[in-house]
Amino acid sequence: MGIEYDGTAYNGWQKQNVGIGIQTIVEAAISKVANHEINTICAGRTDAGVHAKAQIIHFDTIIDRSIHGWLAGTNSNLPDDINITWVKNVDDEFHARFSATSRTYCYQVLNQAIRSSLSRDRAWWVYEPLDLSKMRIGSEALVGRHDYTSFRAVSCQAASPIREITEIQIEQHDKFLNITISANAFLQRMVRNIVGALILVGKKEKDASWLQDVLDGCDRALAGVAAPAQGLTLLSVDYPEKYQLSAD
Repeated sequence: MGIEYDGTAYNGWQKQNVGIGIQTIVEAAISKVANHEINTICAGRTDAGVHAKAQIIHFDTIIDRSIHGWLAGTNSNLPDDINITWVKNVDDEFHARFSATSRTYCYQVLNQAIRSSLSRDRAWWVYEPLDLSKMRIGSEALVGRHDYTSFRAVSCQAASPIREITEIQIEQHDKFLNITISANAFLQRMVRNIVGALILVGKKEKDASWLQDVLDGCDRALAGVAAPAQGLTLLSVDYPEKYQLSAD
Protein backbone atom coordinates (compact mmCIF):
# COMPACT_ATOMS: atom_id res chain seq x y z
CA MET A 1 0.00 0.00 0.00
CA GLY A 2 0.99 3.59 -0.60
CA ILE A 3 -0.01 5.98 2.19
CA GLU A 4 -0.11 9.73 2.58
CA TYR A 5 -0.57 11.38 5.94
CA ASP A 6 -0.45 14.61 7.87
CA GLY A 7 1.72 13.73 10.86
CA THR A 8 0.77 16.75 12.97
CA ALA A 9 -1.47 14.90 15.41
CA TYR A 10 0.69 11.78 15.79
CA ASN A 11 3.81 10.63 17.61
CA GLY A 12 5.39 9.42 14.39
CA TRP A 13 4.77 6.33 12.28
CA GLN A 14 5.70 3.63 14.78
CA LYS A 15 3.39 2.18 17.43
CA GLN A 16 3.80 4.06 20.69
CA ASN A 17 3.57 3.25 24.38
CA VAL A 18 2.64 6.88 24.98
CA GLY A 19 0.64 8.80 22.38
CA ILE A 20 -0.62 7.46 19.06
CA GLY A 21 1.51 6.22 16.18
CA ILE A 22 0.14 6.27 12.64
CA GLN A 23 0.95 2.57 12.33
CA THR A 24 -1.60 1.75 15.04
CA ILE A 25 -4.37 3.60 13.17
CA VAL A 26 -3.49 2.05 9.81
CA GLU A 27 -3.26 -1.51 11.14
CA ALA A 28 -6.63 -1.19 12.88
CA ALA A 29 -8.25 0.01 9.64
CA ILE A 30 -6.75 -2.78 7.50
CA SER A 31 -7.62 -5.38 10.14
CA LYS A 32 -11.30 -4.46 9.86
CA VAL A 33 -11.19 -5.17 6.13
CA ALA A 34 -9.18 -8.37 6.58
CA ASN A 35 -11.24 -9.65 9.53
CA HIS A 36 -8.01 -10.65 11.26
CA GLU A 37 -5.11 -8.84 12.95
CA ILE A 38 -2.74 -7.16 10.50
CA ASN A 39 0.86 -6.23 11.19
CA THR A 40 2.57 -3.85 8.78
CA ILE A 41 6.18 -3.15 7.74
CA CYS A 42 7.00 0.35 6.45
CA ALA A 43 9.68 1.71 4.13
CA GLY A 44 10.95 4.16 6.73
CA ARG A 45 9.75 5.33 10.13
CA THR A 46 8.88 9.02 10.31
CA ASP A 47 9.20 11.06 13.52
CA ALA A 48 6.46 12.86 15.41
CA GLY A 49 5.00 15.68 13.33
CA VAL A 50 6.59 14.51 10.05
CA HIS A 51 4.34 14.01 7.01
CA ALA A 52 4.35 11.56 4.10
CA LYS A 53 3.19 11.80 0.51
CA ALA A 54 4.27 8.24 -0.31
CA GLN A 55 4.95 6.02 2.66
CA ILE A 56 5.06 2.38 1.54
CA ILE A 57 3.94 -0.57 3.67
CA HIS A 58 3.47 -4.29 3.16
CA PHE A 59 1.54 -6.87 5.14
CA ASP A 60 0.58 -10.55 4.94
CA THR A 61 -3.03 -11.69 4.89
CA ILE A 62 -4.99 -14.90 4.40
CA ILE A 63 -8.00 -13.01 3.06
CA ASP A 64 -8.71 -12.44 -0.63
CA ARG A 65 -10.12 -9.00 -1.37
CA SER A 66 -10.24 -6.98 -4.58
CA ILE A 67 -7.86 -4.04 -4.96
CA HIS A 68 -10.84 -1.70 -4.71
CA GLY A 69 -12.03 -3.54 -1.63
CA TRP A 70 -8.73 -3.05 0.17
CA LEU A 71 -8.46 0.57 -0.93
CA ALA A 72 -11.99 1.78 -0.28
CA GLY A 73 -12.51 -0.42 2.77
CA THR A 74 -9.33 0.72 4.51
CA ASN A 75 -9.91 4.40 3.72
CA SER A 76 -13.45 4.20 5.10
CA ASN A 77 -11.93 3.28 8.47
CA LEU A 78 -9.23 5.96 8.49
CA PRO A 79 -9.37 9.55 9.76
CA ASP A 80 -9.12 12.41 7.26
CA ASP A 81 -5.41 12.99 7.93
CA ILE A 82 -4.40 9.47 6.80
CA ASN A 83 -5.20 8.09 3.36
CA ILE A 84 -4.35 4.98 1.31
CA THR A 85 -3.47 6.11 -2.23
CA TRP A 86 -2.90 2.75 -3.98
CA VAL A 87 -2.85 -0.99 -3.34
CA LYS A 88 -0.97 -3.78 -5.12
CA ASN A 89 -0.44 -7.50 -4.58
CA VAL A 90 3.23 -8.48 -4.25
CA ASP A 91 5.03 -11.78 -3.86
CA ASP A 92 6.70 -13.01 -0.67
CA GLU A 93 10.08 -11.71 -1.85
CA PHE A 94 9.02 -8.08 -1.49
CA HIS A 95 9.87 -6.19 1.69
CA ALA A 96 8.78 -2.57 2.12
CA ARG A 97 11.97 -1.65 3.94
CA PHE A 98 14.70 -3.96 2.69
CA SER A 99 13.64 -4.02 -0.98
CA ALA A 100 13.77 -0.22 -1.23
CA THR A 101 16.72 1.22 -3.13
CA SER A 102 16.29 4.87 -2.15
CA ARG A 103 14.15 7.33 -0.23
CA THR A 104 13.52 11.00 -0.93
CA TYR A 105 12.49 13.62 1.63
CA CYS A 106 11.54 17.22 1.04
CA TYR A 107 11.95 19.88 3.72
CA GLN A 108 10.00 23.11 3.29
CA VAL A 109 11.11 26.44 4.73
CA LEU A 110 8.96 29.58 4.72
CA ASN A 111 11.46 32.40 4.26
CA GLN A 112 9.74 35.73 4.82
CA ALA A 113 9.51 38.42 7.48
CA ILE A 114 6.01 37.50 8.68
CA ARG A 115 4.94 34.09 9.96
CA SER A 116 2.06 32.21 8.32
CA SER A 117 -0.87 30.68 10.18
CA LEU A 118 -1.73 28.47 7.21
CA SER A 119 1.79 27.08 6.81
CA ARG A 120 2.60 26.52 10.48
CA ASP A 121 2.15 22.71 10.20
CA ARG A 122 3.88 22.40 6.82
CA ALA A 123 6.97 24.59 6.93
CA TRP A 124 9.68 26.00 9.19
CA TRP A 125 9.39 29.76 9.38
CA VAL A 126 12.82 31.41 9.02
CA TYR A 127 12.52 35.20 8.88
CA GLU A 128 16.18 36.04 8.21
CA PRO A 129 17.24 36.31 4.54
CA LEU A 130 18.94 33.14 3.26
CA ASP A 131 21.82 32.89 0.82
CA LEU A 132 20.83 29.95 -1.39
CA SER A 133 24.11 30.03 -3.29
CA LYS A 134 26.13 29.40 -0.12
CA MET A 135 23.71 26.68 0.94
CA ARG A 136 24.09 24.90 -2.38
CA ILE A 137 27.87 25.13 -2.27
CA GLY A 138 27.94 23.80 1.28
CA SER A 139 25.56 20.96 0.51
CA GLU A 140 27.95 19.52 -2.08
CA ALA A 141 30.18 18.20 0.72
CA LEU A 142 27.32 16.06 2.00
CA VAL A 143 26.62 14.24 -1.27
CA GLY A 144 28.19 10.80 -1.59
CA ARG A 145 28.90 7.87 0.71
CA HIS A 146 29.93 9.14 4.13
CA ASP A 147 29.85 8.62 7.88
CA TYR A 148 26.93 10.84 8.95
CA THR A 149 27.47 10.56 12.70
CA SER A 150 27.36 14.37 12.97
CA PHE A 151 23.84 14.36 11.52
CA ARG A 152 22.26 11.42 13.37
CA ALA A 153 20.17 11.67 16.52
CA VAL A 154 21.90 10.71 19.75
CA SER A 155 19.16 8.09 20.22
CA CYS A 156 19.65 6.61 16.72
CA GLN A 157 19.91 2.81 16.91
CA ALA A 158 21.20 2.14 13.38
CA ALA A 159 24.10 -0.32 13.37
CA SER A 160 26.18 1.85 11.04
CA PRO A 161 26.34 5.62 10.43
CA ILE A 162 27.37 5.06 6.80
CA ARG A 163 24.81 6.18 4.23
CA GLU A 164 24.91 7.44 0.64
CA ILE A 165 23.22 10.70 -0.32
CA THR A 166 22.74 10.76 -4.08
CA GLU A 167 21.30 14.25 -4.47
CA ILE A 168 20.52 17.46 -2.58
CA GLN A 169 18.41 20.05 -4.37
CA ILE A 170 17.70 23.51 -2.95
CA GLU A 171 14.97 25.34 -4.85
CA GLN A 172 13.02 28.52 -4.18
CA HIS A 173 9.32 28.90 -5.05
CA ASP A 174 8.16 32.40 -4.16
CA LYS A 175 8.61 32.62 -0.36
CA PHE A 176 9.09 28.88 0.09
CA LEU A 177 12.40 27.05 0.01
CA ASN A 178 12.33 23.31 -0.76
CA ILE A 179 15.33 21.23 0.29
CA THR A 180 15.02 17.78 -1.32
CA ILE A 181 17.39 15.02 -0.26
CA SER A 182 17.65 11.52 -1.75
CA ALA A 183 19.67 8.67 -0.23
CA ASN A 184 19.80 4.91 -0.09
CA ALA A 185 18.60 5.20 3.53
CA PHE A 186 18.57 7.74 6.35
CA LEU A 187 19.62 7.78 9.98
CA GLN A 188 17.23 9.02 12.66
CA ARG A 189 16.64 12.79 12.21
CA MET A 190 19.37 12.92 9.57
CA VAL A 191 17.43 15.15 7.17
CA ARG A 192 16.31 17.55 9.90
CA ASN A 193 19.87 17.85 11.23
CA ILE A 194 21.24 18.51 7.75
CA VAL A 195 18.60 21.15 7.10
CA GLY A 196 19.32 22.83 10.43
CA ALA A 197 23.00 23.07 9.47
CA LEU A 198 22.20 24.33 5.97
CA ILE A 199 20.07 27.13 7.41
CA LEU A 200 23.00 28.31 9.55
CA VAL A 201 25.02 28.58 6.33
CA GLY A 202 22.14 30.33 4.58
CA LYS A 203 21.91 32.90 7.39
CA LYS A 204 25.71 33.41 7.05
CA GLU A 205 26.31 32.37 10.62
CA LYS A 206 28.60 29.67 9.21
CA ASP A 207 30.73 29.48 6.07
CA ALA A 208 29.83 26.99 3.34
CA SER A 209 33.06 25.10 4.09
CA TRP A 210 31.87 24.52 7.67
CA LEU A 211 29.63 21.66 6.53
CA GLN A 212 32.68 19.67 5.41
CA ASP A 213 34.22 20.22 8.85
CA VAL A 214 31.03 19.06 10.55
CA LEU A 215 30.87 15.94 8.39
CA ASP A 216 34.51 15.09 9.06
CA GLY A 217 34.16 15.71 12.78
CA CYS A 218 31.75 12.78 13.32
CA ASP A 219 30.25 14.54 16.34
CA ARG A 220 26.56 15.39 16.63
CA ALA A 221 27.35 18.40 18.81
CA LEU A 222 29.06 20.11 15.87
CA ALA A 223 26.01 20.41 13.61
CA GLY A 224 23.75 22.66 15.68
CA VAL A 225 20.02 22.26 16.27
CA ALA A 226 17.71 20.11 14.17
CA ALA A 227 15.09 21.71 11.95
CA PRO A 228 11.57 21.27 13.42
CA ALA A 229 9.52 18.29 12.33
CA GLN A 230 6.60 20.03 10.63
CA GLY A 231 8.58 21.04 7.53
CA LEU A 232 9.54 17.47 6.61
CA THR A 233 7.68 15.16 4.20
CA LEU A 234 8.61 11.68 2.99
CA LEU A 235 8.21 12.33 -0.71
CA SER A 236 8.90 8.96 -2.38
CA VAL A 237 10.44 5.52 -2.01
CA ASP A 238 12.04 3.73 -4.97
CA TYR A 239 12.14 -0.02 -5.63
CA PRO A 240 13.60 -2.25 -8.34
CA GLU A 241 11.59 -2.12 -11.56
CA LYS A 242 10.59 -5.79 -11.24
CA TYR A 243 8.11 -4.88 -8.50
CA GLN A 244 6.31 -2.38 -10.76
CA LEU A 245 5.25 -0.17 -7.88
CA SER A 246 3.95 3.35 -8.20
CA ALA A 247 6.75 5.93 -7.98
CA ASP A 248 4.57 8.23 -5.88
